[in-house]
Amino acid sequence: MSQKAINRIKVVLVEKNLSSKWLAEQLGKNEATVSRWCTNDVQPPLTTLVKIAELINVSPRDLLNE
Repeated sequence: MSQKAINRIKVVLVEKNLSSKWLAEQLGKNEATVSRWCTNDVQPPLTTLVKIAELINVSPRDLLNE
């Protein structure tokens, strides 16, 4: 059973030339946690997703796949 990619955090970070390490530092989170979000192993809480969008200057919708 294949896992569907729910979020686009990794893609948007690459587009913005930012690293997951940078994002972890900005959010005060562990790098491993952000890495798991980027690989879609787990999903960030909605409030965190909104905060990520604000940090990288995109709409929260830009961080989600349809």
